Amino acid sequence: MCTLIHMSDEMRERLQRTRRVTMPWSADGTRGISGTRLDELLERWANGYDWGEHERRIGEFPWVTVRTGDADLRVIHQRSADPDAPVIVLLHGWPDSVLRFERILPLLTDLHVVVPALPGFPFAAPLPMQGMSANRIAGIVADALDELGYSRYTVSGGDVGGTVAELLAAEHPDRVAALHLTNVAPQHAFTADPAKLAPDAAAYLSRAAQWFRTEGGYIAEQSTRPNTLAVALGDSPAGLAAWIVEKLESWSDGPAFTTDELLTWVTAYWVTGTIGTSFATYVEPVTLPDRIETPTVLSVFPHDLKPEPRSYAEAFLNISDYVKHPAGGHFAAWEQPEDYADDLRRAVKLGG
Repeated sequence: MCTLIHMSDEMRERLQRTRRVTMPWSADGTRGISGTRLDELLERWANGYDWGEHERRIGEFPWVTVRTGDADLRVIHQRSADPDAPVIVLLHGWPDSVLRFERILPLLTDLHVVVPALPGFPFAAPLPMQGMSANRIAGIVADALDELGYSRYTVSGGDVGGTVAELLAAEHPDRVAALHLTNVAPQHAFTADPAKLAPDAAAYLSRAAQWFRTEGGYIAEQSTRPNTLAVALGDSPAGLAAWIVEKLESWSDGPAFTTDELLTWVTAYWVTGTIGTSFATYVEPVTLPDRIETPTVLSVFPHDLKPEPRSYAEAFLNISDYVKHPAGGHFAAWEQPEDYADDLRRAVKLGG
């Protein structure tokens, strides 16, 4: 706690010395965060934003640390009053943290809920990150759930968390009763044969490729030159905010965050020093099976990055329910918590 407060004080000092950088395309939102928006964020961050208030709230979550072999996993463990209640596991992605699920926790008090801080991300226990692939993370999460006494559960996630969820189901079909996902693991696109897909699924591959060409530059940098990028973002609060807030705002549906909420999600990375370690799953190779037979609910939110048609998802997953929503984006559990919770409960019912 004291270390995080100290880091927050250092952050404020750095913000007050921020060197403003010339941004030739500052007013063009397609070229990244605008200069005006960045100035607004930095002004609030340096003068008025109170990290201590948010740190206290985050610290009040029911945190536990689970020892699993040679690794510790920090998780939010919200227990139901009913000892026989179903168990759900919520897996976050990048560039967020367990905070993705903050708004949904009050809607799930009748269930046992486990929200791991994935290795390398804010609030996680420090671990060596070389070799920390999504496969390795799935193994750590599975071991932690075993230590908590849970032998059967429903897993929900998106982004990195969705990939980890698929791996958990593939590697532990006896434990994962059902899946709830907001996207299909993007790695499937690298091995998919368009000739074997339905026409709209094959067309989706072309749209996804176009997205990677126009929007996926961050993936190329984080996966190939993570050390260089970690220095740039880890030493500059302004740089960190520009990198993360651009994604939080452009990947969500409308004004999903207040300024202080954006700053809290960014500050979580700064005070824990985890922006560089959060790149691990982009760097380390992942091995996914061709198909996963676990019953799956796929929630499709229209402003997510690359919403998949049902036919594409069915090529890799056992889709029992495909739910299209009228609103919401990449951070659906935060943006549309009631809809997310409803779909999650569909998956719990699937798992019996």
